[in-house]
Amino acid sequence: MKKVLTIAGSDCSGGAGIQADLKTFSAHGVFGMSVVTSVVAENTSRVIDYEDVSPELIEKQILSIYEDIGTDSVKIGMLSGEVTMRAVVKGLKEFKPSNVVIDPVMYAKNGCALMDPKSIDTLINEVLPLADLITPNIPEAEHIAGMKIENLEDMKKAALKIKEMGPGAVLIKGGHAEVVTDVLYDGMEFTLYEGKRINTKNTHGTGCTLSSSIAANLALGHSMKNSVGRAKNYIQNVIENALEIGKGNGPTNHFYALYKGGLEYVEELLTGNLTDS
Repeated sequence: MKKVLTIAGSDCSGGAGIQADLKTFSAHGVFGMSVVTSVVAENTSRVIDYEDVSPELIEKQILSIYEDIGTDSVKIGMLSGEVTMRAVVKGLKEFKPSNVVIDPVMYAKNGCALMDPKSIDTLINEVLPLADLITPNIPEAEHIAGMKIENLEDMKKAALKIKEMGPGAVLIKGGHAEVVTDVLYDGMEFTLYEGKRINTKNTHGTGCTLSSSIAANLALGHSMKNSVGRAKNYIQNVIENALEIGKGNGPTNHFYALYKGGLEYVEELLTGNLTDS
């Protein structure tokens, strides 16, 4: 069985963070593991507070994984500040995992900051060069690239700028735009992934879920382009069947396809050959 590690914050309400990551891994039939970077007190409506795990304990969690089990891919989510970032960077440099997918979590769904703005230079200079793929949404890409994104051409320009910062590939998610188009740039060419806008407020944890799906698909041996495409199919399905839980932005339904038809059904969904009645 393929093994995938999430290094991220904990969402006690279960819709985002390591909880969403582990659900996504299980839905793809891979073995999920976690390194907790921060404990976040949040629900579907708001972030109440969060507390960072000490860098020493982050390093020991990473050591625990690699001295015993190892990984086939790694998803990295919430890194709240420089100290946390450098603890994770230390582990990545020491153990050199393959298929590192970084989701630069800067804000919660309700807009609450989850990354110290002063740490953006550390993210750019020390974290991004270790990524095989980075998956910012439009506001995050604007912060990283230092430019305003208003259309598809701006997304491509931002992807080019971010690619120059060192990651292997850049996926800018278009969920904040009118047309839901994601832009992948792998250093050679652009690939566009179009999707339909779904009329729902229940999108808590979609960024975590998408990046985790990509990491799971990379672990399963799919190419970067196909992993992103398969993850797009997965996220479309879990949003379409999102759960009415909580008073705010409810969670997606990570196990909808798995519960409906097992892993074979999930595979059909990911490859795009499924017409769901």
